Amino acid sequence: MPGAYECTVPTNDGELPGTVDLPDGPVRAAVVVVHGSAAGHRSYFCYTYVGRVLTAHGVAVLRYDRRAPLEPGRDVPLRLQAADAVAAARTLRKLVGGDVPLGLWGLSQGAWAAPLAAANHPELFAFQILVSSCGVSPAAQMRYGTAEQLRRHGYGETELTGLAELRTGWEAYQRGQLDRPTAQALVDWYADRPWFPLAYVPRELPTTGGGWRDMDLDPTDIFAGVRCPTLLFYGETDSWMPIDDSIAAWRRSASANLTVHRIAGHDHLLMREGSDVDQAVGDSPAAEAAISQQYADLMAAWP
Repeated sequence: MPGAYECTVPTNDGELPGTVDLPDGPVRAAVVVVHGSAAGHRSYFCYTYVGRVLTAHGVAVLRYDRRAPLEPGRDVPLRLQAADAVAAARTLRKLVGGDVPLGLWGLSQGAWAAPLAAANHPELFAFQILVSSCGVSPAAQMRYGTAEQLRRHGYGETELTGLAELRTGWEAYQRGQLDRPTAQALVDWYADRPWFPLAYVPRELPTTGGGWRDMDLDPTDIFAGVRCPTLLFYGETDSWMPIDDSIAAWRRSASANLTVHRIAGHDHLLMREGSDVDQAVGDSPAAEAAISQQYADLMAAWP
């Protein structure tokens, strides 16, 4: 029957709550949603939107909650995110049957985890759809993105130089190359600057570094292992990642069949630039209304 149904995704060390969106009619394909870093709950509007768009075209969609970090304030390693996506795919496979093509949809950080899952399990995945798939390391992406935030808020070279010093120190602490007192003193020096909240560095550093395990990951190593057809979307006004470098990384490293779309006037989430919508909300008709219709049409029509 069509509709949304609650389910459980068994992982290698527990369970994750999930929701399966089923179409009205035969299931022609099925997709697992893989989270962006800022939104781990399955009710996030970007994920519910995918469910609404794809189920209208005969595609079942499984959305699940991302696992909690291993430690407070730490990121979930990409290898675990990819393993959970595989577990979700196997759950979805049992629900839709063995003959239905199964794919992945990943957003931002999820567009690293999804291709990792696809590369590790080519027998499981027939395709993937990726939104804002970054082709540089997480550390390089954050350097780019935070600098762009400062530029768009009107800051100049003096502030950008300070940001670079701050983030270099933060990264060195995470790599174990800088002791905590020295790194914290650097944070203290910059913490009262008006641009500090745009730097995405914690005001008080964790007691130990090393929590950002994937910071120097080379995404091209993942892309090179992908064999399934891949649909890539980028918002032309994205302020968080270098689009040209990312597309070049995919084309340089992947042997998969690539289809790339750049959506003019839309951002990292493929929302209309300048839309006055809270991007942190859950299921929200207002937020969904700001998402590119071109993206929805192209996704639904592919391949």
